[in-house]
Amino acid sequence: MSLWEYANPRKFMTTTDRMVGPAFWLAGICLLAGLIWGFFFTPNDFRQGATVKIIYLHVPSAMMAINAWVMMLVASLIWLVRRHHVSALAAKAAAPIGMTMTLIAIFTGAVWGQPTWGTWWEWDPRLTSFLILLLFYFGYMALWSAVDDPDTAADLTSYLCLVGSIFAILSRYAVNFWNQGLHQGSSVFRAAAVTGTDTEEKVSNVFFLPLLLSMAGFVALFIALVLLRTRSEVRLRRIHALETKERMA
Repeated sequence: MSLWEYANPRKFMTTTDRMVGPAFWLAGICLLAGLIWGFFFTPNDFRQGATVKIIYLHVPSAMMAINAWVMMLVASLIWLVRRHHVSALAAKAAAPIGMTMTLIAIFTGAVWGQPTWGTWWEWDPRLTSFLILLLFYFGYMALWSAVDDPDTAADLTSYLCLVGSIFAILSRYAVNFWNQGLHQGSSVFRAAAVTGTDTEEKVSNVFFLPLLLSMAGFVALFIALVLLRTRSEVRLRRIHALETKERMA
């Protein structure tokens, strides 16, 4: 069996029909367990107090904001190379979800940053690159809406996705590129390390385990929503094709 078989709209619709429901159930279970565990059954941090618990929303949403664009990039490349319509529609379907994740990440980051940094916003490299990524999400969706021909829209948005991927990468690795920013480096999947006089430690297990559940829930929710929206886009494209055929008849 070839992976490209699922690029066939009929095969895609048949296969994903059995996947959407379980994906939503998995997302609900993981999110409920992770958020309830994290917000109500973990201690306050000895430095940041209760504000540290925003991590259960901020980190998963920021992770999915970036990975949603990566998924759109892969789908766009498949469209440009193989011309499979399902991949273009999947990229289109993922954009509003990625935009929402980016908004959540920016908002929760501001809520977390105000008591930690003393400001709601700072032109930190990672924060700035996230804001630019959000603008690319808006631009991507606007371009799909502005172009009437679906194939032309898929081409143009795919090229835009390639350009926007620069900022998706910067959003992930900005702290590594610019050391003067306020935003800390990755501490979720990092072993404890000593740099000069500072000790950089990974997140403690008491926070890390519920965070893993929350992250799994966000991933499952993203998959479920992308499948659901892609199925809707396939149906809309079928309707558009039928309407075009009727006008030409």
